[in-house]
Amino acid sequence: MVSRAKFQGSYTALVTPFKNGSVDEAAFRSLVSWQIGEGVHGLVPVGTTGESPTLSHDEHRKVVEWCIEEAGGRVPVIAGAGSNSTREAVDLALHAEKAGADAVLVVTPYYNKPTQEGLYQHFKTVNDAVGIPIIIYNIPSRSVVDLSVETMARLFELKNIAGVKDATGNLARVSLQRRAMGPDFIQLSGEDMTALAFMAAGGRGCISVVANVAPKLCASLMSAVLKGDYAAGLEIQDRLVPLHDAIFKEPGLAGAKHALKLLGRIDEVVRLPLIPVTPPTGKLIREAMVHAGLIN
Repeated sequence: MVSRAKFQGSYTALVTPFKNGSVDEAAFRSLVSWQIGEGVHGLVPVGTTGESPTLSHDEHRKVVEWCIEEAGGRVPVIAGAGSNSTREAVDLALHAEKAGADAVLVVTPYYNKPTQEGLYQHFKTVNDAVGIPIIIYNIPSRSVVDLSVETMARLFELKNIAGVKDATGNLARVSLQRRAMGPDFIQLSGEDMTALAFMAAGGRGCISVVANVAPKLCASLMSAVLKGDYAAGLEIQDRLVPLHDAIFKEPGLAGAKHALKLLGRIDEVVRLPLIPVTPPTGKLIREAMVHAGLIN
């Protein structure tokens, strides 16, 4: 198993390519290999960016397996294993562990609106079922619940809770969580635009949507700031800001798929209720890719 210290840098929240109504295995494996070749520090299949809400359980499991096989131990894999059903989250986490994932990403249960104690019991149940690290995914804008710093501190006492993907958008949380859990608690940004600032407050890396499109730039930014070279990081950030902005004008995974189509990597197919980006957003994405030096 990968050392917890390795969970740092730029981790790509992989999109899931589709073709003729099914998951496109060849395109997905090619995307994984390209990402590793471009220098990403790790991969996250079947998170929200991987369209996990509209994948069948069989598709979800296959994508995890393909990612682990294609990565071949070259970079760590944090497999998405979240659900608003605790039983389902346990099943997905157990499958990921059996398939060889280095860790699992488990989102706060959405729609149910559990209490803090319910959230604690949810994550404790997953913790007790598996033997690999768990990264909590805290994203109140999607799940309508916010895992408090106090509850996170309780969870960090459990053997497998290793850190958080923080998508609260509140940079103060990085410092508050560092104070409560200490520097060994792995804090990964869940927001591309603020990841540079997140790192300055004690973050270890970013689980990035934009890294699908600009893997080398995103990895270089994280490598620079992990060495303390924020000037170099800021220079790369300036190249990426228009792309961060454009990709999230509409749902980020649709923006990322449009950009990947422009790179000739995948077909631009998303599953309803999501739809491809509109032409004005597509124009902004193309312009941002030119600014970043990804296309001419």
